[in-house]
Amino acid sequence: MKSPKAKEPKMMNLTTKDAELTDHYTRRLALLGQEQHRGLLGQGLRGIERETLRVDGNGRLALTPHPRALGSALTQPQITTDYSESLLEFITPAEHDIATALAELDVIHRFVYSKLGDELLWSQSMPAHLPAEEQIPIAWYGTSHMGMLKHVYRRGLALRYGKRMQCIAGIHYNYSLAEGLWQVLQEADGANGTAMHFQSESYIATVRNFRRYSWLLMYLFGASPALSTCFLDGRQHRLEQLDKDTLYLPYATSLRMSDLGYTSEAQARLTPQFNSLDSYIKSLARAVSQPYPPYEAIGTHRDGEWVQINTNILQIENEYYSTIRPKRVINSGERPIQALSARGVQYIEVRCMDIDPFEPMGINLETSRFLDAFLLFCALDDSPLTSDEESLENTENFSRAVKEGRRPGLQLRRDGNPVGLQTWGKELLERIGAAAALLDAQRSDGAHAASLAKQSLKLDQVELTPSAQVLSILQQNKESFASFALRQSKAHAAYFLANPPSLEERNYFETLAATSLSEQESLERSQTGDFDTFVAAYRASTLGNMSV
Repeated sequence: MKSPKAKEPKMMNLTTKDAELTDHYTRRLALLGQEQHRGLLGQGLRGIERETLRVDGNGRLALTPHPRALGSALTQPQITTDYSESLLEFITPAEHDIATALAELDVIHRFVYSKLGDELLWSQSMPAHLPAEEQIPIAWYGTSHMGMLKHVYRRGLALRYGKRMQCIAGIHYNYSLAEGLWQVLQEADGANGTAMHFQSESYIATVRNFRRYSWLLMYLFGASPALSTCFLDGRQHRLEQLDKDTLYLPYATSLRMSDLGYTSEAQARLTPQFNSLDSYIKSLARAVSQPYPPYEAIGTHRDGEWVQINTNILQIENEYYSTIRPKRVINSGERPIQALSARGVQYIEVRCMDIDPFEPMGINLETSRFLDAFLLFCALDDSPLTSDEESLENTENFSRAVKEGRRPGLQLRRDGNPVGLQTWGKELLERIGAAAALLDAQRSDGAHAASLAKQSLKLDQVELTPSAQVLSILQQNKESFASFALRQSKAHAAYFLANPPSLEERNYFETLAATSLSEQESLERSQTGDFDTFVAAYRASTLGNMSV
């Protein structure tokens, strides 16, 4: 079937300012579409991190230790844990084609299911049957100093935000463009400075655009409009009761990304500027060094044991909850902000994507192709600096989209003026279509345009959105959130169990597991000094060779 041809952006209703921005975007697209540059589009990298809870056959949180057959959560590079011992995290290698990364994610799922016994992987972003706070197990990484540091960091998260919030799962999408592509754009723009500076500031500009337009991702892909009553556990809310076990908002797209999900009074005061890499680094540096009185009241020790790494607004940089992060692979002896400062931004990590409960892996290729077109648009379109007023506007637009994105006639704000979500969404999709067409020309197929056309239908037919589909199923089946999620989890388990890993795949991951266990044991045998000294050195940034 012939794929739909991407349309050129409409100009007739654009202001002079908008026309200038579109011209900038069009010039860049034309440049990269030239035969000598087109291959650069296939040289970027994509990777996925998928979080998922282990649960028992009744959908209750598995309280068993991280399966030893999967390897060491400390040193296994592809299968680890996030906050809880029960919260698995699957990490694909970075690949030039997202289809390759998804194929690797599929193999990880199939291998894990071959080792899970009667347990299941939860199909939702929001958890269901959680035990009492004190019974939720914090991830354990062994007795090495680095393993204990990762554990103590998570103890701190429990004290600061509660364990329930840390059981929320999502999809993280890692994205980069080829360094050669940035160099072509720098030359075309006549931009001064080093290649590293141009690339870094271009990624920061991409982040600004992402924050302007990411409400669209919530409308199109948000899949958590409901949650279990027990998740809030007496916490005040304005949700409606669907049944005795389920709370929801009738027009919500992603309660996970609302103030009912990742929230923090301390972080509410933290507003990193994305107008330059330097301003971003400085804001995070302040947060990891500035004491916060409520955390000071807790202290770093309780009954002689470490309970948090420090008493600052953030224990480490990665504690900052953001929908997107500029990142750089760290070297031994570096903290994340040190790596960014020394060598610039290498890629961006999109963190706002819900688990798709209708997909066994939580995400599919069609969604990924759209993300690639969306992020390329964000990277190539002009990205003015963000004022405090626009930053607030972006935040409010995102909040409206996650809590009432499907409300008929919903108005967002653009440059201080009201604009309908559907109207703005269609304008954006038309502009993103040019990026999709460029990607398809590089691949000689229509995969990106086809995904774009599928998403476009959702703006006219709200019932096609994942959030609407979830609510429709709950209402039509008179089914609780937990019952629906368990049913989907069992269906996904059946899919993976029916397609076990090949002998070669099994041998690869079993070798990886054995090697990682050996590496952890070696770390524990060879470490020197005491843990207090180790933490002091880490806080002074002389350590940090492994993400915590």
